Order: sequence, then structure tokens, then C-alpha cells
Amino acid sequence: MAAGTMVSRLSGYLRSLLLAAAIGNVLHADLFTIGNTVPNMLYILLAGGVFNAVLVPQLVRSMRNDADGGEAYTNRVITLAALFLGAVSVVLVVAAPWVMSVFLSSDYDKPALAEQRDSIVAFARYCLPQVFFYGMFALVGQVLNARRRFGPMMWAPIANNVVSVVVLVGYLVHYGPVPQADLSAAYSSGQEAWLGLGATLGIAVQLLVLLPFLRAAGFHYRPRFDFRGTGLGHTLQLGLWTVLFVIANQVAYAVVVRLASGGTTRGGSEATGYTVYANTFLIVMVPHAIITVSLATAMLPLLSSQASARDLPGLATSLGRVLRTALAVVLPFAVLLPVIAPDLAVLLWDYGAARSTYTLYILSLSLFGIGVVFFTVHYLVLRGFYALERNRTVFWIQCVVAGTNVLAAVVLVARTDAEHTAPALVVAYTASYAVGSVLSYLVLRRVLGGLRTPRLVRFLVRLALVTAAATAAALLVARVLPGRDEPGHLLALVRLVAVGGVDVAAFLVLARALRIGEVTAVLDTVTSRVTRRGRR
Repeated sequence: MAAGTMVSRLSGYLRSLLLAAAIGNVLHADLFTIGNTVPNMLYILLAGGVFNAVLVPQLVRSMRNDADGGEAYTNRVITLAALFLGAVSVVLVVAAPWVMSVFLSSDYDKPALAEQRDSIVAFARYCLPQVFFYGMFALVGQVLNARRRFGPMMWAPIANNVVSVVVLVGYLVHYGPVPQADLSAAYSSGQEAWLGLGATLGIAVQLLVLLPFLRAAGFHYRPRFDFRGTGLGHTLQLGLWTVLFVIANQVAYAVVVRLASGGTTRGGSEATGYTVYANTFLIVMVPHAIITVSLATAMLPLLSSQASARDLPGLATSLGRVLRTALAVVLPFAVLLPVIAPDLAVLLWDYGAARSTYTLYILSLSLFGIGVVFFTVHYLVLRGFYALERNRTVFWIQCVVAGTNVLAAVVLVARTDAEHTAPALVVAYTASYAVGSVLSYLVLRRVLGGLRTPRLVRFLVRLALVTAAATAAALLVARVLPGRDEPGHLLALVRLVAVGGVDVAAFLVLARALRIGEVTAVLDTVTSRVTRRGRR
């Protein structure tokens, strides 16, 4: 899973690089980025929480308890989901202008930005069918996960990225990068169709790639419409609280998008908005996506089994182990980010239309890491609640998180200028998940009667010492190497490899010296896989 996610992310960064080169990172870029992001937000709002958090425990239980190994239950779920998502996607496309008004700053109501608003609505119409494809991809992936076929769902997004890269290369060849004078301009109808339909095609291909693996996993889909009296009511009852959880989360994110969309309408080429916020978030989520999501996906069936057997001590032990392993990767990366952010920004975004404005990414990139650390803890602890079917508790915790995010975002954006809109939203994100991680951990510890907290504290103390020493060594190398002020691409790459290499080497050596077993376990797993592949 981690390998698939890593390759997927790398291909995703190529897509991000091409997109920045083609459309920049200010207002012109926000038009497409917001129009293409809203479908994913709406999928998560309408169905994502149920699919990702509720269905795996239910699928595992149906496989264990049903005479047919859960096949009839799964067929009903897929049929019901396809009908629901298809109908919703049609309604959303028709209602695109009203849907987008929720996510856009009031600045877009001004006559001077009428063409830009029309472009966003056009992108939304082309991209909103993605709600169906996102939903079916998540559902098919969870069916595979419940059968312990974890790899395909992690590898399938590569197909989406390949399609996106082909679409963007064609766009650059045909239209070229947006001129510096047009960084706030709207798109032509041809450009809207090219980018919008290309984005939706990528998500559709991502789903199609998964379908052959269902049969290989021993599952054969047959539409079933006999929904009554089949256990779906219990699933939907659990899903109700998850839907409320997602609504709270997405309301907060809608506020973030709306505030971010106002940044680039106010500040010209020196403003930061949703594109900067979203692209930096994509980068900082690398260790979370590679390690945390892989661990959580693999562990959720086990946690569900332990919860079903009422093995609460076992569940606490398993969850504690996952927490420590994830933090062993995420925390060092987060602390290193401010050191490598300038060189990383050069390598990722100093191209084409974004060449004159790539420095706008640096501050947000530097600040985001610590927020992801808190998010990782919160994310993993919630898997424990989901395994216990404590979805109502998750909803109330997320209300606190969402409320903190909205309050902090509104206050901070109001007190800053257009250039610092994205960094202000990053600080709000960090504050919300700092509150969420502490609250969710304390509540689950009470529910389970303990979460091996003393062991976690001892681990964190040793990890903090190792991380501080390794980052100090990396910072020294970064200051000694030439090119700190105006590095070219090659020099930035050399600096990044050198600084990152020193940090990783120092971290691993010190981790072994202090016997941080979670770090050495990850390293041993990777090296053993590489060694086995080398012998083949």
C-alpha cells in the first residue's frame, strides 16, 4: 500500500508541476482549482464518510456472519450507492451555479469578475460528475479492503494522474502557459472543456482500473434491489452520525474555500488563495498518505474484529502501536519542512506561469507540517471509535474541531492581508486539529480504560530528542551550502538531497542508538522488501 501511494503521489506531483506551469497559482489558477475541488468535497459530504468509515466494519461483519460470506449484502450496498450517486450527480450538474455560490467569496458577485465566475461554474459542470466516480471508487476500494486486498486502491490513482498529465501536456502544447499579464483572466470555452472534461476522465479511469480486482478477489457483482430487512438499516443508522460528522467537517472546509477564494480576488499577483493552500496541503500530506492511511486501512479490519470480540485491551494495544509508527515518520518530516521549504518550492512550482510567484508557497509549506502531525493523531484515534461503532461520539468531537477551524480562520483572515491569506488558513487548520487530537485521545482513553499512554509519552520524548538533533544537523548543512537566496532547479535539487539525506541519516542512527523500535521496524520492513525484490 505504501509503495502504491508513493508512486501515486510522485505522479501527482508531476501533475501539480504541469498545472502550475500552465495556469499559475493566483486568481486564474483558483478558477480551475476550486471548480475541480468542489466535486470531491461534495462526494465526501454526501457519501464519503459512510463509505470510508462505516462500511468496512459492516462488510467485515457480513463476511463473518452471513452464510454467503457477505456477497448479497455487498451487492445491495453497491446497487444502492450507484443509484444514489448517479441521481445526486445529475442534480448537482443542473444546480452548479447555486452550488458554487456557497464556496465563492462575495467578490465574485462584482461585475468586474463576472467572466471569472462564469469560468468557475463551467468547470463545476464539467467536473461535478466526478461525485459519482469518486463514490464508486471509494466503495469498490472498501470492498477490496474488507477482503484484505489493499494494494489496488492505493495504485489506482496513478491511472488518474497519467490521464491528467497527458491532458495537461496537450493543454500546454495547444494553449501554452497563461501569460503573466493574464494571471487574473478567465478561460475560453475550449480551455474550460479541455481541463474540466480531462479532470473527470481521470477520475473515471481510476474507478475502471479497480473493477478487474473485484473478480480476482472472488467477488461477482449482481444488482440487487431487495433492500428491506437485510441489515442496511443498521448500516444507515451508523451512517447518520457519520454523515453529520462529515457535514460539520465540510461546512468548515467550505468556509476555508470561501475565505481562500477572496484572497486572490483582492491581491493580484502577490496574493495567496485556494491554489496555494491546496497545493501545499498536497505536499505535506505525503507521509500521512504513505504511512498513516496505509496503516489505518490495514488495521481497521483488525480493530473491528477486536471491537466485535470486546477485546478492548487488544484494541488499545493495536491502536497505540499504529500511533507510534505513524508519528515516527510524520513528526520528523513536519519539523524538517521549514528547513527545506524554499528549495522544495523551487523544484515543485518554479515553472512557466508560476515562475514569478512560486515564493508564495514557502510560508504555507513551512507552517503546514505541525498541523498534519495533530491531524494524524486525530485521524488514527477516530479509527478506534469507528471500530467500536461510536460514531455519535466522533460527530460531537468533530463539531469542536470544525468550530475551532471556522472561528480561527475567520478571525485570522480578517486580520491579515491578501498575501497571507493561505498561511492564516494553515494556522487555523493547525489550531483545530491540535484541539481535536487532544480531545479525541482523551475520550477514547476513557472509553477503552487506557491507551498505553505512559509508553506513548516515553516514545515521544525519545522521538523529540532524535528529531531535534537530526533537524539541527540538517539546518547546519542548509546554511553552509550555496544557493540559499536564489537557487536554480539543479542547485535546489542538490540542496534538497543533501539536507534531506543528512536529516534522514542522522535520524536513523540516533533512533537506533535510543532503541526507538517503531523507526527501526519501518526501516527493516522497507529494506527487507527491497532485498527480496533484488534477489528475484
